[in-house]
Amino acid sequence: MTYRVCFVCTGNICRSPMAESVFRARVAEAGLNDRVEVDSAGTGGWHEGDGADPRTVSVLEEHGYDSAHTARQFQPSWFARLDLVIALDHGHLKALRRLAPTPEDAAKVRLLRSYDASAGDDLDVPDPYYGGMDGFEECLEMVETASTGLLDAVREDVGGQAA
Repeated sequence: MTYRVCFVCTGNICRSPMAESVFRARVAEAGLNDRVEVDSAGTGGWHEGDGADPRTVSVLEEHGYDSAHTARQFQPSWFARLDLVIALDHGHLKALRRLAPTPEDAAKVRLLRSYDASAGDDLDVPDPYYGGMDGFEECLEMVETASTGLLDAVREDVGGQAA
């Protein structure tokens, strides 16, 4: 059985494609490609069909990650096939939980930085869109750090599933 994770930000061109790419690499490194599927989406459809922001692409490629991406909008019907929906900030968390058809689906929504023990109370990954490259670098650093804890949690969930 495949375990499915979807990362969600606002327009699916900055934070969520970055998180998708980083986590996909972590899943591959862990040898879980055959058990875990990773994708991303946005709460809005403004950028549907577009590639990732050029600054996201630049930062990902500079750090050795895949940057292929096409933006899309998250659909409530996806909850039925997803095991985990990872929000990049509290606004996304609230929006996704409102979209969830059932309380069980709402419980699938978590903040990415909740998997980072060093994050403290600040669990949002700031939107780098309106800033410079340093914001994209900071975003990548936060995503990479949280992805380690997320991988541990997913590995534990996958270990409990029948193959």
